[in-house]
Amino acid sequence: MADAAVVCRELDCGEPVDALGDAHFGPGSGPIWMNLVICTGSESTLKNCGSAGWGKSSCDHTNDAGVICSEVRLVGGSRCSRRLEILDDQSWVSVCDAAFDQQDAEVVCRELDCGAPVQVLGEDAFGKGDAQMWTQEIQCRGNESQIHLCPTSQSHQHKCSHDNDVKLVCAVSVNVRLVGGHSRCAGRVEVLHSGQWGTVCGDDWDLADAAVVCWELDCGEPVDALGDAHFGPGSGPIWLSYVSCTGSESTLKNCGSSGWDNNNCDHIEDAGVICSGHEFNV
Repeated sequence: MADAAVVCRELDCGEPVDALGDAHFGPGSGPIWMNLVICTGSESTLKNCGSAGWGKSSCDHTNDAGVICSEVRLVGGSRCSRRLEILDDQSWVSVCDAAFDQQDAEVVCRELDCGAPVQVLGEDAFGKGDAQMWTQEIQCRGNESQIHLCPTSQSHQHKCSHDNDVKLVCAVSVNVRLVGGHSRCAGRVEVLHSGQWGTVCGDDWDLADAAVVCWELDCGEPVDALGDAHFGPGSGPIWLSYVSCTGSESTLKNCGSSGWDNNNCDHIEDAGVICSGHEFNV
């Protein structure tokens, strides 16, 4: 996902939704230029990421990599509660609330890994946008995985301004949690992967990594990044080790690491976080 994040950013295509292998979009042809790509997720272009070197690969085109990027983003609030913008022909545009309903909101929240929609807010929430207003009306059924899979139609019946921008609050789909602290904004870091909660190894765990956890949980700024099972040892798998975040990622799974369940740690090294605890309220 960290590699996919760089591709999505370089193409101005929003956040990564999935990083795919095994020629998911069909095999390519010609040289396989890069292999064993290692991005932190903050690079401005894929060529700045680590790799085995140009043209050095034991792969064939049945291993070609693919990316799905999001064509929606939320701007101006917390990660899952902000003003909605949609990517239209490489430009981010605002959406008129008169052309947006509950089924559309369900798709947006799902695409951004933010759970279910809670409400669409009025004009005072999250400020007014300055992007061009989109003229299409979205007609999702509500079960689509991405907004670009929804039908659209030209809308002439609504006169919209930035007073009518869609502002959306989603119920965050929790993929990270803090356990054993004095509040939900402090504790041992646990992540949900393959339907099971596990911990994070404290090797190389720092404030940039903690910042991503605090942001993902809407818990303000990082106060401390802790190791050595400060909040007690966890149990189950140790999902992540050698986590390497820049601090700008929207979710911990977008940070670099040694890979899922690939470590030589035990639970006495479990990572912890203390956040400032300032939660975003609407």
